Amino acid sequence: MKLIQLPTQAFEQRLSQELEENPALETGKEESEALSDEYDDLYEQESENETIETEDINIDDYLSDDEIPDYRTKANNYSSDDEEKSVPYAAGISFNQYLINQLNTFYLSDDEWSIAEFLVGSVDESGYIRRPIADIMDDLAFTQNIYTDEQAISKILSIVQDLDPPGVGARSLEECLVIQLERKELTPSVELATAILKKSFEHFTKKHYQKLIQKHTITEDELKQAIGEIEKLNPKPGGSYSGNNRMVEHVVPDFAIRIVEGELELSLNGRNAPELHVSREYSNMLKGYKEAKEKSKSQKDTVMFIKQKLDAAKWFIDAIRQRQQTLFITMNSIMQYQNEYFLTGDERNLRPMILKDIADEIGMDVSTVSRVANSKYVDTPYGTKLIKEYFSESMKNEQGEDVSTKEIKKILETVIQNEIKKKPLTDDKLASILKEKGYPIARRTVAKYREQLSIPVARMRKEI
Repeated sequence: MKLIQLPTQAFEQRLSQELEENPALETGKEESEALSDEYDDLYEQESENETIETEDINIDDYLSDDEIPDYRTKANNYSSDDEEKSVPYAAGISFNQYLINQLNTFYLSDDEWSIAEFLVGSVDESGYIRRPIADIMDDLAFTQNIYTDEQAISKILSIVQDLDPPGVGARSLEECLVIQLERKELTPSVELATAILKKSFEHFTKKHYQKLIQKHTITEDELKQAIGEIEKLNPKPGGSYSGNNRMVEHVVPDFAIRIVEGELELSLNGRNAPELHVSREYSNMLKGYKEAKEKSKSQKDTVMFIKQKLDAAKWFIDAIRQRQQTLFITMNSIMQYQNEYFLTGDERNLRPMILKDIADEIGMDVSTVSRVANSKYVDTPYGTKLIKEYFSESMKNEQGEDVSTKEIKKILETVIQNEIKKKPLTDDKLASILKEKGYPIARRTVAKYREQLSIPVARMRKEI
């Protein structure tokens, strides 16, 4: 069950770990199909014979699995023109170090430098300093033994806010946006945008456009230009730098679905089906022990160790085969259940499907299906998606048919995309439209689906 739960990359790591820890397990095709039977015979015969007759028989010949010549373990066994085998990797500097490096261009006293360094250390990943000046002043006194006042800290803070990226060191979204505007070329629209943020930030965030027009005595077109300037700004200046230094996680699909001559074709990622076999060398060790005329205590202990490793190797190979079979059977059932969707790519064709539907169809436990769905990806003609995204609850339409909640969400999303942005649709109106389309759902259900789609309320979708 633990192996089934692992996605492809984690499974490969688990496989590498097992190969490293168990020398009786090897990769590649097995040389002889009789090897497994030979091992079983030896194991059964040896289990019947538990007596130890003699001692001091050397079985080093059976245990030596070191086929590496001695010279290859030396440090000087490479010539000067050998190709460099080391793999380079990127090692960028942190966001805070990037800001510290910029501080080196300013002339600061020792105390000023300590304050500036402390402020930079207080900048979070988004680029903000989210602590009051008074708290920073207290921390400087207790941790750095620097006694200063809020005015001195504010002076150094203005230096930090001059660093790149623009807006860094701000204590609020309003201050962040204003800092960015003040570093742009002064135009009427930039000047108006700055005034709106400084004097009417609450009206702006709540999109009370008529109140802004009246308060600043401007036209609707002038307001539109000012808002356009604000929309160009970055609300998280730290993200523009720190995002470039984060490790990128690549999704490796566990399955692939292709349409071949109008039919769906499922394949399992080959990295989930490694070729493994039990080590012939370790089986030969048992054979050598069996043929030995005299057997010592140390030989007996060694053979027990070999048996354990061979047992573990056979178990692991069987577990991987079972994993491959379970993955394929589960995904094939999901593919057939959602046949119409995978042929068209239209989310409105997704059938309502819960874990129990697939579990009943393939005769497995719901927890097994859950392990496959929650952590596996499938590559389809319409993109790579997490398998659990194809599961959804059902609702009845006006005809009494069961439809997927994903179908309703897709229609809701389409309706909102096509609405008139000057007069966005309220949840009540959206519920009425869905009812007209044959989906009688309540307003609160519309609100729930809208929130799940990360779509704001009507007033926040309003544009001028």
